[in-house]
Amino acid sequence: MYRREADTQAWRPAERENEGEEEMFLQKKENSLGIDWGAFYKGVFALVIPMALQNLINVGVTAADVIMLGRVGEKVLSGASLAGQVQYIMTLFLFGLTSGATVLTAQYWGKGDKNTIEKILGLGLRAAILVTAIFTVAALAIPGQLMRIFTSDPEVIAEGIKYLRIVAFSYVAMGITQTYLYIMRSVERVVVATVVYLLSLICNVILNAVFIFGLLGFPAMGIMGAALATLIARFLEVALVFGYARLFNRDIKFRMGYLLCTEKLLAQDFFRYAIPVIVNEVMWGLGTAANTAILGHMGSAAVAANSVAQVARQLATVVAFGLSSATAIYLGKTIGERKLEEAKAYAKRFLVLSIVMGAIGGAIILAAIPMATAALTLTSAAKEYLAVMFGVMSYFVIGQSYNSTMVVGVFRSGGDTRFGLLLDVSTMWCCSILIGFLAAFVFHCSVPVVYVCLMSDEIIKLPITTWRYTRYKWLKNVTRENLG
Repeated sequence: MYRREADTQAWRPAERENEGEEEMFLQKKENSLGIDWGAFYKGVFALVIPMALQNLINVGVTAADVIMLGRVGEKVLSGASLAGQVQYIMTLFLFGLTSGATVLTAQYWGKGDKNTIEKILGLGLRAAILVTAIFTVAALAIPGQLMRIFTSDPEVIAEGIKYLRIVAFSYVAMGITQTYLYIMRSVERVVVATVVYLLSLICNVILNAVFIFGLLGFPAMGIMGAALATLIARFLEVALVFGYARLFNRDIKFRMGYLLCTEKLLAQDFFRYAIPVIVNEVMWGLGTAANTAILGHMGSAAVAANSVAQVARQLATVVAFGLSSATAIYLGKTIGERKLEEAKAYAKRFLVLSIVMGAIGGAIILAAIPMATAALTLTSAAKEYLAVMFGVMSYFVIGQSYNSTMVVGVFRSGGDTRFGLLLDVSTMWCCSILIGFLAAFVFHCSVPVVYVCLMSDEIIKLPITTWRYTRYKWLKNVTRENLG
């Protein structure tokens, strides 16, 4: 006997004697689908590799700025770094918007409804331009007030103001580029983003050197040179995007009419899935800042060690985060094609891949402990903290890879964006940050103990995300029949 589940639209047995029998049934059903797993892995890695390269390129841009400005002076580096927090907050909003768009575009791509995807593109670009325009006006009108949020050092504030007054003009271009390329990713056009960001990185690095240090006859501009290089690189990105859209993209076209006007129902769907992700990303970003602030009150050795550990984490998870994005695209397309049983089978494989990628990242971090402690000029206390933090990160990245694939990939592919918001806010703010704060300032625990507490949220999430996955509440087709 079978019953139809409204949430998943999938047929399942009404009763089974035990979980082992259910697992056997699902395995038989998966085998009966006739899935070409070779084609599956080929398609997945065709998405993962370019997106992993994009993540690596983004880390490279930050590293280039840090290295070059670090040679100019500590105040200059700090000013650019803290001014960059304004852009970081803006990118959280943009990521929420583009993730909301990805939920819809991946499914409409599977459905074959290109016209609706073009409407989503127009809507996403309009929202991105509005958000980035607000940040542009704020950065130009009140740069000093924005800098005082992050520091009270007048020299750092002065340098940050110089940076903001130039780089603010790049925000709108950045919003257009990011929105367009993310939507292209959701329709399996991922290589274009890699090419655009790679050319931008090369441009940024070369112009950084020229403008910061005054090469090729240009005056040495210091932090203003870094801002100018970033501005030019951003305009290069948007020019490349417009060129690609005009000359090469025959599937999804940009239409000015869709930028100015969108159907009410489609706009409601867009913001229904985007707003929870925006709030989720902003709260996550604030949580990361809170972790840094707690460690910042425990001494410079803890801050220095944490800075290195975070860079190691970013490098170790570039593939894992690429996998989570690929999961959202691949499953979203499959759900849009109404192949719900295939989506279940694919999701299971993605989870296995997430554990493998996380384990590889963790092993890399463990292997890097002796190299990091030997290569960096740190105090003995900082080196001790670094060894402990790398050890914590070695298992933290496994949990992060698994949970990111679940929340960003599997759940969002079916429009389940609210659960991720509730999960991240509850486990980070009500568990890891709260416990870490109490450990640091009430119980006065050591830095390693506090760090373990602060990095516990991804471990706490594991049983919760697994429970949500097995209930298949995420498996929904969110497309409409009266659009396109």
